[in-house]
Amino acid sequence: MAKGIPRVRSLLEKVPGQKLFGPYRFLPFFFVLGGAMEWFMINVRAGEETFYDVFRRKQAERRYQERLEQGFAVQTEEVRR
Repeated sequence: MAKGIPRVRSLLEKVPGQKLFGPYRFLPFFFVLGGAMEWFMINVRAGEETFYDVFRRKQAERRYQERLEQGFAVQTEEVRR
């Protein structure tokens, strides 16, 4: 057995609520972690763009390409990448 596993187990056993909630006692921690990740993706800029700026741009490019392939859109200039 690895040396660190008993340490991790003892640390996890120190989290309160074992008897009442069982493994679900960790749920609030992961909820907060997910919220922090979402805030980071919305508000923190890498260069000039956030994650959602890139997502919206890529989604618009995909929709435009689909419309071109279906013949609904007229291509006037190359899509900016």
